[in-house]
Amino acid sequence: MIRMIPSLAVVPLFILWFGIGEESKVLLIAKAAFFPLYINSFIGIRHVDNKLFEVSRVLGFNRFKQIVRLVIPAAIPNILLGVRLSLGLAWLGLVVAELIASTSGIGYMISDARQFADTPVVFVGIFVFAVAGLVSDTAVRLLERRIVQWKDTYSG
Repeated sequence: MIRMIPSLAVVPLFILWFGIGEESKVLLIAKAAFFPLYINSFIGIRHVDNKLFEVSRVLGFNRFKQIVRLVIPAAIPNILLGVRLSLGLAWLGLVVAELIASTSGIGYMISDARQFADTPVVFVGIFVFAVAGLVSDTAVRLLERRIVQWKDTYSG
């Protein structure tokens, strides 16, 4: 149920509970980014092949070794997908938090420029958010390419 509540709808509550400072922004971003990472990690762990568990039992893996050597490597592609989706929603949460509940930051700069009809500053803020989002997504894709290259079905 919490996942389905839009971040924009909970901003007033976060402001009332945590104030306009950094704490409310961080919690709003965490709320936006948590569920894609959680759901994709859960799916990745649930879809580990049962035959691999049988092989690990034959090899004598204990529970910890199964998790470290089997479950986590098999779930890494889904976990990294969750990271990519969460990063996008985290940037969106940051924009919402700074536009509505902030006294500083790029979102505040955009909101302030909007009030004074300073269109170039709004475009600069949008461009900065776009570049930051692209850089963070590219970093995760490079990490994914480096980590998941062992997988047969990975196409890069």
